[in-house]
Amino acid sequence: MIKEVVTINSRKFDGQIKRSWKAELIAEKDSLLEFVGEFEKKVAHSHLGVIERNTVSYEFYWLNRWYNVFRFHEPDGSFRNFYCNLNMPPTFENKVLDYVDLDIDILVWKDFSYEILDSNEFVENSRTYSYPNDLQANVQVALNELIQMIENKIFPFDYKF
Repeated sequence: MIKEVVTINSRKFDGQIKRSWKAELIAEKDSLLEFVGEFEKKVAHSHLGVIERNTVSYEFYWLNRWYNVFRFHEPDGSFRNFYCNLNMPPTFENKVLDYVDLDIDILVWKDFSYEILDSNEFVENSRTYSYPNDLQANVQVALNELIQMIENKIFPFDYKF
């Protein structure tokens, strides 16, 4: 497969782009798209601490699932952590992957301890954007599925480091 650089857009529920970055498509398997990218600058994150420039991000998006998973590696190649986003299933066309971020995240450390982040933001945005009931139900199902995957080390959480 030819590797290609694509744009990834994380959007709010109203369609506005929250974040946008470039990544390289490295694999396509059924509904799973795998990308790799690098942080172009140092980022300070309230839960992750400092993410150094050149940190590598392996990104897993399923076109039919309500979440994505990032596997971060330090610039020296050592595993850092996983970061999961709850989101509406993405679309991928014309070298652009778009997804609507639904606020809740899961941070997973090397020892597979995990923390659910931004649940309060989800509740607040449910009111602000009038998230439909079926969307809220899909987020809860996806959250439970991700927790099961983490606890049972199911792909992509089966990474050997």
